[in-house]
Amino acid sequence: MKISVLEADLKSRAKAAFALDDAAVASFTLAAPPPHIKADASIAWPIAGSKLLRKAPLVIAGELKAALGGSVEAEVVPPGFVNVKFAPAFLFAALRDLEKPGSLRRPEYAGEKINLEFVSANPTGPMHLASGRGATLGDSLARIWKELGAEVATEFYVNNVGRQVEKLGLSLKARFEGKEPPEDGYQGDYLKGVAAALPPEAEEWTDKQFSDHAVTEMLQLHRADMLAFGVEFDRWFLESELHQAGGPAKALATLKERGMVYEKDGAVWFGAASELESDDKDRVLVKADGRNTYFLNDIAYHLNKFSRGFKRLIDIWGADHHGYVPRMEAAVKALGSDLGSFKVIIHQQVSLLRGKEVVKMSKRAGDFISLKELMEDVGTDACRFFFASRGPNTHLNFDVELAKKKSNENPVYYVQYVHARICSIFDNAAAKGVDPAAGFDEAKAVINPEERALMLKLLWLEKTLSDCARDNSPHHLTTYLSELAASFHSFYDQHKVLDPENKEVTAFRLFLLKSVKGVIAKGLGLLGVSAPERM
Repeated sequence: MKISVLEADLKSRAKAAFALDDAAVASFTLAAPPPHIKADASIAWPIAGSKLLRKAPLVIAGELKAALGGSVEAEVVPPGFVNVKFAPAFLFAALRDLEKPGSLRRPEYAGEKINLEFVSANPTGPMHLASGRGATLGDSLARIWKELGAEVATEFYVNNVGRQVEKLGLSLKARFEGKEPPEDGYQGDYLKGVAAALPPEAEEWTDKQFSDHAVTEMLQLHRADMLAFGVEFDRWFLESELHQAGGPAKALATLKERGMVYEKDGAVWFGAASELESDDKDRVLVKADGRNTYFLNDIAYHLNKFSRGFKRLIDIWGADHHGYVPRMEAAVKALGSDLGSFKVIIHQQVSLLRGKEVVKMSKRAGDFISLKELMEDVGTDACRFFFASRGPNTHLNFDVELAKKKSNENPVYYVQYVHARICSIFDNAAAKGVDPAAGFDEAKAVINPEERALMLKLLWLEKTLSDCARDNSPHHLTTYLSELAASFHSFYDQHKVLDPENKEVTAFRLFLLKSVKGVIAKGLGLLGVSAPERM
């Protein structure tokens, strides 16, 4: 049995005992208590339910303990907690459950169809650090949601239409002609190599041909960078595809049908701001000269996603797009709430530290450290673990020197070492003729405090992934893995695994370490980080 199953059973008992509906026990959860609390799990619901039941939390806690009966060993603690201790049989059953395929699936994610769009960097230059953070966030969340049972399609939206692409083409043309790019163009050296590889007949190219070629070359770089970063998108969606399919016209027609547009000064406006209480003012959809705005094209793209059957759209954007969120929320809502939900996750910027110096970066000027350079310097594993270690709302300082250290100071090394250490223990067992799959009598196993701490930590993987999904952030998982690694080191420093004089203890500890190894590998895999067998 896993924790979520036990939690559902206890919640059902509370609901029946107090004659409550589902909403009243929605906050009923089993949570890991702080280290100083001598319990395996804690229930804080009596405190939340005090106002509803009009009773003191401590009284409710006592009644809840009685309602739980003998299903768990429970203790009432002021000001109204019910602390729980798991029986050894439950711990062993939970660890065995972890080995089963799909054991981390949650019923609330069954049938969930999510379109997750992330990175979507303009194809005007190499990937930068913010793209790496967005890629880590999106790819890790996609893996976690899939592990929990959701159907997830990942997507990279390519803005290959518009003024920025035109400027890129003009910048490439200038490099080809041996000139400097326009002042408002792209100055980076990365276009010099592209220009040098152009065929002689490029002298006859139109500006659009230069733009198309530049976009093609940049997209090849983006695809290669993402592949090296361990990210494979289900679809690279070109904005030009949207226009070819008449997407903007369809979106405009949909908004007109819903009475969400009006004409003024020769332009077409989106006028739902006041009604939907999201954006603070009306926005232009079609300019007076007949050209679509980026806003209309983006609305069309999201309508296209809904038309493909997705019921939940999640976009991951950089901090510089923060002001764009309210108008897109208003626009998607205007398309029809029956289509599905829409969520934007904003991630903050990354500062790269070399020693104590912060590296300045400017994409258009070409003076920046690319994601590819960072991967080559510190490795993909360190990049992804470090990028995942902070919530998206937190600014990230990336310490290059720390990421390169081969010691326990480096958090990714600290976690990976546990996996490699356990692999070596199993190799040693095989060399000594010890069967790592040997059975033992669970009823007679004496679990010491360090072993129990390991077992309990393993149980909370399921809850940790749910926390990641709830908060749209994998940072809970990096914290969890670091804490699990610490629990392993605490155990391993005090106890011998292979004890030739006690086969039962050896078998139990190998079983326990097999679970630790599996969870470490699973957790690192969900972060897109490798689990090496040797270090």
